[in-house]
Amino acid sequence: MSSSGNLFESTADRPLADRLRPVRLEEVVGQQHLLAADAPIGRMVQQGRLASMILWGPPGCGKTTIARLIADASDLAFEPLSAVFSGVADLRKVFDRAKERRGAGQGTLLFIDEVHRFNRAQQDGFLPYVEDGTVILIGATTENPSFELNPALLSRCQVYVLNRLGEPALSELMTRAEKEAGRSLPLDDEARSALLAMADGDGRYLLNLAERLFAEPEDSQLSTADLVAVVQKRAPLYDKGQESHFNLISALHKSLRGSDTDAALYWFSRMLDGGEDPEYIARRLARFASEDIGLADPQALPQALAAWDAYNRLGSPEGELALVQAVIYLGTAPKSNAAYSASKAAMRAARETGSLAPPKHILNAPTKLMKELGYGKDYAYDHHTAEGFSGQDYFPDEMERQAFYNPVERGFEREISKRLEYWARLRAKKSS
Repeated sequence: MSSSGNLFESTADRPLADRLRPVRLEEVVGQQHLLAADAPIGRMVQQGRLASMILWGPPGCGKTTIARLIADASDLAFEPLSAVFSGVADLRKVFDRAKERRGAGQGTLLFIDEVHRFNRAQQDGFLPYVEDGTVILIGATTENPSFELNPALLSRCQVYVLNRLGEPALSELMTRAEKEAGRSLPLDDEARSALLAMADGDGRYLLNLAERLFAEPEDSQLSTADLVAVVQKRAPLYDKGQESHFNLISALHKSLRGSDTDAALYWFSRMLDGGEDPEYIARRLARFASEDIGLADPQALPQALAAWDAYNRLGSPEGELALVQAVIYLGTAPKSNAAYSASKAAMRAARETGSLAPPKHILNAPTKLMKELGYGKDYAYDHHTAEGFSGQDYFPDEMERQAFYNPVERGFEREISKRLEYWARLRAKKSS
């Protein structure tokens, strides 16, 4: 009989994520490549021939639940420990209990969450008990076992890679939550999709968000904007005590953007006359060089930084002339916000797609385990091609190629645009 009932016993006020914990391995979502009847862990459980293992996967993908259910299905006593809160004394107590059970004919499954948090000496302490069968060890980690776990421990354990929960798995969890609550989540279709994106592959986090939403009135239907307002903290209001300060820096910035160099010099002078710290202006000029000029004039940022450095070396009032020079240079430079727009678009895509892994062909494989998992396989070294360009895809496998950076037809970016078009043609040719 498993001892996991004490850890997971039912109570009326348990969180939704706990109430919906699977009671059989078949109910775990998103990990069928390991748990199906013909998959490694599924076969192991069916045959009753468990081996020690490391479950490697992101937060909220089911590592703890899988370990508990393996113990249940195998009639093993379940001993859960967290490497964050446990030490040698706790391990010793577990091993003592496991020895007593073994004498009585029952095995023990020792589950260690965040096993990578144990130091090397503590990890070595498991080995005798794993080797002689006193315990079956299941370690859970979010970190690469190749780097975080002792080779001796790894050699005695199978490493299984758990998937980040995709949209189908998260949708199934959402359906189960609605069935448990006896009502639908108060979301329109777009907000339901947004909720899945917010979960970022973490089933536990999704259920926690759902539980928060079930506190909303039953007759409400939240949009995406409403959803964000409900589940995220509201940003604090900005202190407007120095409103004129921000009005003037805004006027300077927008005058530069509009290539009105004389107006920019006026607002710059107004700020200095009002007692503004010249270093604050220097920081803003450096930001402007990247945000509003970028690669239309690659010298804009070096000019701004040089002026900032000159001011620091010379001080006032001599150093202020260097800032004047930077204002004039930035005001008269060709403008482009392509780099700024690319940054925003890429950041938006990063938030929407969450924790997608890089394609395996561009990952290094310094360990045997990583090579066996396909890291670095079929990577094409660009310098070995005639054009110095392989045309391989470097986006995640689950993500369509996107164009974040779109240079303008001004200044130096006109030349960059030609390069991008050339590479796009090569990429299309090689992929066909």
